Amino acid sequence: MTNDPFFILIAIVMAAVVLILLFGIGSFAKGGDFNRKYANKAMRWRIIAQFVAVVLILLFVWVRGRG
Repeated sequence: MTNDPFFILIAIVMAAVVLILLFGIGSFAKGGDFNRKYANKAMRWRIIAQFVAVVLILLFVWVRGRG
């Protein structure tokens, strides 16, 4: 399974979700102008990345379940 390009793509997208989440938490912890400027953008990007990850996971399960 780890040699499957689709699985690797899902892992990359999930890692991106984690990195975006950590950036958002870091901006919240830093506070001030930096937080006001980037917090909402980071959380929007996280939601988009999570949506993509969930869609890819469901697609992966659906495709692999049919075979």
